[in-house]
Amino acid sequence: MTSIADIEFSADGTGLGDLFEAVPSLTCEMESVIASHGHGLWLSGPSQEMIDDALATSSAIDEYSLINSDDDRWLYDIEFKPGTVNVFELVIEEGGTVLSASASNGTWLLSIRVLERDHVSSLYDRLTEDDVSPTIVRLFDLESESNSQCGLTARQYETLVAAIDHGYFEIPREVSMQELSEELDISHQALSERLRRAYRALVTSELNVTEDAPVTEPIPSD
Repeated sequence: MTSIADIEFSADGTGLGDLFEAVPSLTCEMESVIASHGHGLWLSGPSQEMIDDALATSSAIDEYSLINSDDDRWLYDIEFKPGTVNVFELVIEEGGTVLSASASNGTWLLSIRVLERDHVSSLYDRLTEDDVSPTIVRLFDLESESNSQCGLTARQYETLVAAIDHGYFEIPREVSMQELSEELDISHQALSERLRRAYRALVTSELNVTEDAPVTEPIPSD
């Protein structure tokens, strides 16, 4: 049974622990799609010069290179030294997939997908053994199309994950809707309708509203 887990833990003792110690204002977000042998991480908060200095003096980072920039944040390809607590690799080794990862104030929040709940338990144990104290914020199963958590059916969820994995939501898009529909082996129209239903389900679920809820305040123009 496929499950989703949101896990929170301190960066202390992990590959980016001393980086957050050097620049406490640092924020970090994992790049969803990137072709590299390391990890694509968007870093922001302090100046680029401060980030470069922290990367250069980090005891856990083996190599790093600047790939891209966007306003006041910078995308780095980062490779950790052997023996470093690499949470991303631990997730993979335990049969999971990192859906998203972000950190601020020295605290990471990971959303992962696993095929079995036991994989979450194994990951939890390994993080604990490495002196990383994880907290499971949320854990749920993708049970059936009619009983999916967070308002999505299993197919809608899988479609959104595929869209994220293939860069459909990136700016600019890394895959077209036609290419994504071919990847999922469904028609362009079916993909469009499934995405619209998924968007509607997420909005009504996450914002705690109903589709026929009355509008009590005027909607401001852009």
